[in-house]
Amino acid sequence: MNIFRHRPLVLLAPALLLAVAGCSSADDSATVAVPTPDARTAPVCRALHRVLPQKLDGRSRNDPAPRSAYTAGWGSPAIILRCGVARPPKMVDPKVAEGGDRDAIAGGVDGVDWLMEKLGDGTWRFTTANRTAYVQVSLPKGMSAQEEGTTVLTGLASAVKEAIPTGIASMRG
Repeated sequence: MNIFRHRPLVLLAPALLLAVAGCSSADDSATVAVPTPDARTAPVCRALHRVLPQKLDGRSRNDPAPRSAYTAGWGSPAIILRCGVARPPKMVDPKVAEGGDRDAIAGGVDGVDWLMEKLGDGTWRFTTANRTAYVQVSLPKGMSAQEEGTTVLTGLASAVKEAIPTGIASMRG
């Protein structure tokens, strides 16, 4: 019997195991697209990043990759915050203003106005309104806007009010 004939399979097994392990995610840290705020918006987003809470809805701060002063996260699966995003198209849609679009509604939580959008996959996204920067908060699948969403927005309200002045954000974000 030739032992070299079986050696490639023995060597292939550990390599395959390493490849599969590399594809699985041992840490559930999120990856998000980092916004590119304009020169007017960037400083207020950096100020927001400094005053964001370490815990939100009982979840510990777990910022997504790549690390940025324009993104933050809590828990796993993560609640994701992005500052300096572009204005959502539904924010200027007359159907939204009139309450005719059931997937997007306007509301306020603790002195911060938000556009609340239910996305096609059933998740919720909230974007600040009437602030000098658009701040977007995305809930992970399975969290409801009425229950956990209200708690999340309440937990972020003081930081948003402290760092992002009221006013009109640039259309670009």
